[in-house]
Amino acid sequence: MADAPRDYLPDADGWVPAARRVPSPNFDARPDGMPVDLVVLHNISLPPGRFGTGDIEAFFQNRLDITRDPFFETIRDVRVSAHFLIARTGALVQFVACTQRAWHAGQSDFCGRQRCNDFSVGIEIEGADDQPFTLAQYDTVAALVAALRTAYPVQAIAGHSDIAPGRKTDPGPHFDWNRFARLAQVPPALLPYQPRP
Repeated sequence: MADAPRDYLPDADGWVPAARRVPSPNFDARPDGMPVDLVVLHNISLPPGRFGTGDIEAFFQNRLDITRDPFFETIRDVRVSAHFLIARTGALVQFVACTQRAWHAGQSDFCGRQRCNDFSVGIEIEGADDQPFTLAQYDTVAALVAALRTAYPVQAIAGHSDIAPGRKTDPGPHFDWNRFARLAQVPPALLPYQPRP
């Protein structure tokens, strides 16, 4: 397992010191005794295909200005969040403590286990299905996943498309799972949806 940078390790309350904290109201409690054993990788951009707008943070805080883009009318009443966002620069933002249930996966199934929000940490990577991610983003997601594996009994890492096939496509075809796995020192057994080497 990769050595996790100390400031990426969640504290006892589930907050990561390296992350800028932007609390979201869109979370609730995990079921009692539920282990955090899955990491789900997503991509997101708001408006779609545009980066660095600040709209993702506003969306996760229920304060999105719907007049800024016509697309925003379609998500006016959506209440979602993730535990983390990794900006194009590699900067890390945290919205929900890892000990709490963020609303990132929606209707989902992981190897027959429903309601993935109950037992997962959701990481949004600022991006789109049709564009490559930045090297800085791979560095951050690798360090974060290494830290989460140190702190919690993580048994697998999956894409949103893996737990909601047909409904979701992210992190998309440009996400380099091999680069991520190499940087994070994630063994193939933890990537159940990826081809074995």
